[in-house]
Amino acid sequence: MNASPAPRMTKQRAAVLEALAGSAEFRSAQGWHESLRRDGSTVGLATVYRSLQALAEANEVDAVVTESGETLYRLCGAVDAHHHHLRCRVCGTAQDIEVPDFEEWAHAMARSQGFTDIDHTVEITGVCAACATSSR
Repeated sequence: MNASPAPRMTKQRAAVLEALAGSAEFRSAQGWHESLRRDGSTVGLATVYRSLQALAEANEVDAVVTESGETLYRLCGAVDAHHHHLRCRVCGTAQDIEVPDFEEWAHAMARSQGFTDIDHTVEITGVCAACATSSR
């Protein structure tokens, strides 16, 4: 997986990263913006969106897309390693997972079709044990 160069670190981007470092949960750009505002930051919503997008492109934050199409972000737990996610559809909690056989398959499939420089995202969704228990 190819990462874009690290985005230029601005005061606003540093504030976004600091907010991300304070929580392990996935949140939307709006959610991160609300968190920043509660902490007294004046960073605008558009800046939060741009910062999160740039950080995701540089693989510094994880980004997942919900069934409704909303993108959620969190500080990347494995900055130096490509990884995938197992995410609860109810509460949004996520775990990094290794899928080594998939990596081999994806590269072999791409090569067999004449593709190079491939990129991919694997996200498995389900209902975590806590949510499954609470819905019973």
